[in-house]
Amino acid sequence: MAAISAVVLAAGMGTRMKSGLVKVMHPLAGPPMIAWPVAAALDAGVDACVLVVGHQGEKVRDYFAGRPEIAFATQAEQLGTGHAVACALPELPAATDTVLILCGDTPLLTSGTLSAMLAAHAQSGAVLTVMTASFADPFGYGRIIKGADGKVLRITEQKDATPEERAIREVNAGVYCVERAFLQRAVAELGNDNAQGEYYLTDVVRQAGAEGLTCLSYPVPDAEEITGVNDRVQLAEVARVLRSRINRELMVAGVTMIDPQAVYIDRGVSIGRDTVVYPGVTITGTTVIGERCVIQQGAIIESSQIADGVVVKAGSVVEEAVVHEEVSIGPMAHLRAGSELSAHVKIGNFVETKKVFIGEGSKASHLTYLGDATIGRDVNIGCGTITCNYDGVRKHQTIIEDEVFVGSDVQLVAPVTVGRNSLIAAGTTVTKNVPPDSLALSRVPQVNKEGWKKKKKA
Repeated sequence: MAAISAVVLAAGMGTRMKSGLVKVMHPLAGPPMIAWPVAAALDAGVDACVLVVGHQGEKVRDYFAGRPEIAFATQAEQLGTGHAVACALPELPAATDTVLILCGDTPLLTSGTLSAMLAAHAQSGAVLTVMTASFADPFGYGRIIKGADGKVLRITEQKDATPEERAIREVNAGVYCVERAFLQRAVAELGNDNAQGEYYLTDVVRQAGAEGLTCLSYPVPDAEEITGVNDRVQLAEVARVLRSRINRELMVAGVTMIDPQAVYIDRGVSIGRDTVVYPGVTITGTTVIGERCVIQQGAIIESSQIADGVVVKAGSVVEEAVVHEEVSIGPMAHLRAGSELSAHVKIGNFVETKKVFIGEGSKASHLTYLGDATIGRDVNIGCGTITCNYDGVRKHQTIIEDEVFVGSDVQLVAPVTVGRNSLIAAGTTVTKNVPPDSLALSRVPQVNKEGWKKKKKA
């Protein structure tokens, strides 16, 4: 089997994005835009990818760092697509026979389409296959000019096309399969005698015809796949399509979504069957959610591990946390990075946790902050409790052992340990360790002055 490599063109800045960030690094359903065509090419059976970078090329390199199947070529001056491919050719693996060329700003291309195109190209014996699409209004696209035998003779760009050529509806999708030997020869002979003064990759089609070689078209099954991103409007439209694909895959696999158009899930998120996701939910990063969970309205979950049977109630935020089985979170709770909740824990409304381990069966039901703490099994944390973990210079640990009852409005001034089976009375400020089986109580004695109110009115 011929070795296949991909060249992904990603050197342009994308000025129409009106952004300080290079276009191909704008996020789309999680990863940057360029990650989508790269993944599609690799999933289609490509052995290696060469990414042609220019503006902010270091950002692209950093994102793909450590990927041996991905190499880079620098196009320091953007002189057209033909020039970009010329920059990439020296970086192709020596064994490459066929080159798949695509753009870094076409994230809707699927691996299935690319795989089918590669197969059609291999079976045809053509030296060059061009992906095409047909539009009722093809304005802006290069037109496909064919001979009577159906072979592609040339591609004419919009600005260079005659009125008759502009009437053609079949257009260039910007994806090519080319035999390497021909590509190297043809790119070396490209000129820039055109309206843009650039080296067009499309001119290699004309070169194939001049040499008597076969160039064929491959009509894309769904023209939506070739949609390019040039501005923020198109970015949002493409993101909607990608999210729809992600949500459909999850639903087919057994996830229920009350309104999938109002659910925002990143590529790479995993959700188990029989989990229900309500509208307005955002799930990002490397999140893994188990089976039979309920994720209610407005919840935000980022790069977290959530086991089976968990309920994340409305408005809660879970960030880089680990949640074990049958836990209840929220509503309006906030689990910050480093939080780990054991099975059957309850975190109620307006509770915030950070770098905390909470043992099985423990609960903090209302208005509480638990940070830099280790909490044992079957602990009750009363309303308004705070672990005072910061002394102005350093963070300190609070340890609450098993079966402790912490009353309401308690402050635990770290570092401090509360022993097993102790009770902390409401309103207490704990500043020293509490032995096991103890009552900790620190209050100013209550004084009742009878008749004081009547005397004050008088």
